[in-house]
Amino acid sequence: MVSRPVSEQVYSQMSQVIPGGVNSPVRACANVGQIPMVIDHAHRDLLVDVDGRTYIDYCGSWGALIHGHAHPVILQAVQERMKKGTTFGITTPIEGELAKEVTGLIDSVEKIRFVSSGTEATMSVARLARGFTNREILVKFIGNYHGHADFFLVQAGSGVLEISPTASSAGIPDEIVKHTLCLPYNDIEACRAVFNHSDYRDRIAAVILEPIAGNMGVVPATSEFIQFLRDETLAMGALLIFDEVMTGFRVAMKGAQELYPVKPDLTCFGKIVGGGFPAAAFGGRAEIMEFLAPLGPVYQAGTLSGNPLAMEAGLQSLRLLQEPGFYLELQKKTDLLLDPIKEHANHKKWPICIQQVGSMFTLFFCKKSIHNLKDALEANTVLFAKFFRAMFDQGIYIPPSQHEAWFISQAHQEENLIRTREAVLAFLEETYA
Repeated sequence: MVSRPVSEQVYSQMSQVIPGGVNSPVRACANVGQIPMVIDHAHRDLLVDVDGRTYIDYCGSWGALIHGHAHPVILQAVQERMKKGTTFGITTPIEGELAKEVTGLIDSVEKIRFVSSGTEATMSVARLARGFTNREILVKFIGNYHGHADFFLVQAGSGVLEISPTASSAGIPDEIVKHTLCLPYNDIEACRAVFNHSDYRDRIAAVILEPIAGNMGVVPATSEFIQFLRDETLAMGALLIFDEVMTGFRVAMKGAQELYPVKPDLTCFGKIVGGGFPAAAFGGRAEIMEFLAPLGPVYQAGTLSGNPLAMEAGLQSLRLLQEPGFYLELQKKTDLLLDPIKEHANHKKWPICIQQVGSMFTLFFCKKSIHNLKDALEANTVLFAKFFRAMFDQGIYIPPSQHEAWFISQAHQEENLIRTREAVLAFLEETYA
């Protein structure tokens, strides 16, 4: 293991004043057997820690940085915007510009509201769905992570998986979660049984899901499952909500909605929509969105919602990804890294599984394909921890959990992708020799 004395010192000092020394648990790296990465700066596809060590980055701020770190166009635009002031708590024109950009790209979104985090977006969209339908039950799926609002922390994915087997949290009263039904992901018959149950059918306000799950590793919903949910929600008078905080503008220009022939009623966005700044959004049909205050009875507010710096960064980010050939180039970069690994794994019958949609993927140390959380939990987390440390020691930073997605950015350089590929292949060759 490489020596990181400055990181150790900084982390020790932070641990005295911040619980666990981190402001988000998944950064802690405890499950991979080391202290967290402590960053000084970053550029393009490279991170530089406080010890001066450089790493190729496959976390990309958990998918937000589709253009890489410190993109000059985004930085320049934000610097110019900053000269006008950083925040006002009052409306600015840039909010409307980004809103028009999103509604112009996403067919299902007629109106949108900006917030400051993905959790805030999902929390608000749940309240809106309940208010619009005048029903109380939310349906989510085992292994799907929708942020840390109380009523969503029921068998969730992401870092919550590392806390308890049921993926819930202390501090949440039973009466809060009793209106959340958590069903098996990609299981039509199990869902049909619940949807047809007389105790639930007329009380379900909405079904929310990650159409491509990324917080139990990359696990796409099947087309049949998505279509089933659309048909059933329409029949029940419930709403269908896509959580595209991760997949929005990532897997395609129109997000997962470009890959499935289904139009949700509401969608949550985050990460890329903020261009590297804390911003998120939720939007959908105008008649539903107009239930929000000040037009309707559903209250939602935020001092920093629509922050002009975040709106500028998001606007520039969305404009950059509309350049000709953007997603084709992103796919080529991803394939350059993954195709030889897949070919070797298939030829040598290594017990691994790579699941990929566009430029997000997970390498599972599990031979069988992953369709749900039960499958994902069969992956070898001990071997993953060894793999993480091996990559880290070679200057390659991947998300520090077996159950998270890796991300390729437009800034990833060919030589770094090849270097990573060779490091992964060498590890697998040695492990399965």
